[in-house]
Amino acid sequence: MAATAPAVERVRPPWRESRVRRFVRVHWYAYAMLVPVTVVMLVLVGYPLARGVFLSLTDADARNVGNRFLPASYQFVGLKNYTELLTGREGNFYPVLARTVVWTGVNVLFHYAVGLGLALMLHRSLRGRTVYRILLLVPWAVPTYVAAFGWRYMFNGDYGLFNQVLQGLGMAPRAWLNGPVSAFVAVIMVNVWLGVPFMMVAMLGGLQSINQDLYEAAEVDGASPFQRFRHITLPGLRSVSSTVILLGTIWTFNMFNVIYLITRGGPYNSTSILVTHAYIKFFDQRDFAVSATYGVLILSLLLVFATAYRRVTRSDKEVWA
Repeated sequence: MAATAPAVERVRPPWRESRVRRFVRVHWYAYAMLVPVTVVMLVLVGYPLARGVFLSLTDADARNVGNRFLPASYQFVGLKNYTELLTGREGNFYPVLARTVVWTGVNVLFHYAVGLGLALMLHRSLRGRTVYRILLLVPWAVPTYVAAFGWRYMFNGDYGLFNQVLQGLGMAPRAWLNGPVSAFVAVIMVNVWLGVPFMMVAMLGGLQSINQDLYEAAEVDGASPFQRFRHITLPGLRSVSSTVILLGTIWTFNMFNVIYLITRGGPYNSTSILVTHAYIKFFDQRDFAVSATYGVLILSLLLVFATAYRRVTRSDKEVWA
């Protein structure tokens, strides 16, 4: 009778047996550090966002939201608020959206153009360059509400600085913040003044990262200053430009402080953008559901824009690579 072979115990490879344990042993500290941040984000961002999405699906307003004496009686209405806004029944969404797009486009354009121009100037050997850099950073260092009230004082129709200059030139003063066009131009001026330093610092950092040998080689080859700017500076700033333009667009699209502190969206709603309109809906008109719907739509628009913008810039980088 043939002897039976002894049973061989199957041993799992060490890498399979210890993968989870090794992962926990190596990375537990990093994930432990992320737990407080995750909890804070869920409390400060996740819950308000979920609450806003829920309110946008109801008819909540000042009459039915309830208080400590009366229970809430608002009802679930589904996508009714979104339908009324997107179909134009509400009447304000598309005009305010168009004004927001104009506001964002004009501001980001001036932010980038003026910031790039100042960065090019400060990148050159210039006497007193450090002093100029400090002075140009002042708008960034001043709190927004202080700057807004200062500019509002200068735009004052009775004793503002701009009207004093006009009177000194023999011209009639004007009520800058009382006209729809002049008020809109005024808030754009203030926001450009506040936003240029960020673009300037970002562009200056990008300019300093470009290899200077490229400029020397191009100059030896007879390239003009414009050609060096077009074929060396702009391509060298492409990654920085794409990032700051995206951030600038998001920040400007949601720029609440400047408009509300200077004009409060007036006169006659002529300077109101989506975020200020949502604020007015919530705190002044007490229409919580419609305000929450505006908030969700603002977030959705920015997510769509950011996704499309990153795809375009990524494909553009691949072309230039």
